[in-house]
Amino acid sequence: MQLAVWTYEGPPHVGAMRVATAMEGLHYVLHAPQGDTYADLLFTMIERRDRRPPVTYTTFQARDLGGDTAELLKAAALDAVARFQPQALLVGASCTAELIQDDPGGLARTLGLPVPVVPIELPSYQRKENWGAAETLYRLVRAFAQPRSTPRGDRPTCNILGPTALGFRHRDDLVEIRGLLARLGVDVNVVAPLGATPADLTRLGEADFNVVLYPETAGVAAEWLARTFGQKATTVVPIGVGATRDFIAEVAGLAGVDAGPILAAESSRLPWYSRSVDSNYLTGKRVFVFGDATHAIAAARVAAKELAFEVVGLGTYSREQARYVRAAAREYGLEALISDDYLAVEAAIAAAQPELVLGTQMERHIAKKLGIPCAVISAPVHVQDFPARHSPQMGFEGANVLFDTWVHPLMMGLEEHLLRMFRDDFEFHDDAGASHLGAAAAPAPVPVAAPVPVPAAVEVVRWAQDAESELRKIPFFVRGKARRNTEAFAAERGLATITIETLYDAKAHFAR
Repeated sequence: MQLAVWTYEGPPHVGAMRVATAMEGLHYVLHAPQGDTYADLLFTMIERRDRRPPVTYTTFQARDLGGDTAELLKAAALDAVARFQPQALLVGASCTAELIQDDPGGLARTLGLPVPVVPIELPSYQRKENWGAAETLYRLVRAFAQPRSTPRGDRPTCNILGPTALGFRHRDDLVEIRGLLARLGVDVNVVAPLGATPADLTRLGEADFNVVLYPETAGVAAEWLARTFGQKATTVVPIGVGATRDFIAEVAGLAGVDAGPILAAESSRLPWYSRSVDSNYLTGKRVFVFGDATHAIAAARVAAKELAFEVVGLGTYSREQARYVRAAAREYGLEALISDDYLAVEAAIAAAQPELVLGTQMERHIAKKLGIPCAVISAPVHVQDFPARHSPQMGFEGANVLFDTWVHPLMMGLEEHLLRMFRDDFEFHDDAGASHLGAAAAPAPVPVAAPVPVPAAVEVVRWAQDAESELRKIPFFVRGKARRNTEAFAAERGLATITIETLYDAKAHFAR
């Protein structure tokens, strides 16, 4: 899922492309006008793949609409099979081609092709990219999966479902989860769709259970496998130390193995690092979380329970998963934000006044505009979020990556404080901002406090200039708390103006 004119998700045929591109031996014939071929760039430019996605476009033009566009589709399907010789053909229409109602799947089935044809109908004007990926995987699983044909072996086996092309850290997550399963003594039967062939999908029924890494893309397929073959599936997404431990215990229960040794050998440094950092530095940091449901729910848990942040906002653009995000938000006393309107998200972030934003590439732009540190935790993402290095989100190593990724933007804020400490030095000046915040930080704004109850007699608590200057001497990482405490102190006493004396009186009051 990538950025296209400020939208969180593309049309559903992009989700189908993510599944097709992830697989081997599958080719996607997409009935689409010439302009819809932009999707190739998502994989070659953003994900930096070394080859084009396995997609053939009919690329009809305006002049073709007066003729027989169905013939273009037939010719494209015949050419794709002859040229690429796939094991199976996926056939569908883009959002634009949907309007001319050519029935691509039906047409392809009439051609007598030597490979199976899997038609997919994706309602582009009602659904979006994640749904398209989930529906495509579901249709492929239904078309190819066969029941178990061999007796169960001595070692338990599972399928790993959900990783796709263009997925946020899916490649690296898969490495971590394979490692955890191997240490538990669980063999992997099939990974789908990433790296799977249509022939591999026929073996899905041989596994004892399914590991669902990304419910947005694999949930529907896993439910069908449970109904059809009686395969149970995992429900815990292993992002963060706590969730990884829960995941290990859940897998051990499904596989009938002992989780004790692997739990005892926990290797993440996050728990110790989060305890060893100055408690004033991390504890109580206000964080706003937004992304796809899987990553947003997991990030909120890590932020609140493993880093002692205060979650002040939680939301998703994934409407199909909204009920899970709403349930998670209630745990933090919040009302979830369910929206795919980036302006609504920006307004919510501004109102919540967080000290850190955990979000998508969209929130990175919003946070930069507002002068707030940000870490990307979810698609849509850009090229920098497909790093060359190993950088998972899942498992114990993923927890280490989370700590570094989330705490780093806050640590970079020390630059802002040092610039202000040395603002009278000839090498610095008061208008210099923190480089990591870009233009939004010049001059760096004083953090705005959260609203406090104000008596009716005092409509606004005003800061005197000398008190404001004194406040700016306080390190940035506790300045917001000092401001809120002082304003609450003044409001309770009916003071209209905060002076230096008020600031120090409030400090003495809260120090008792």
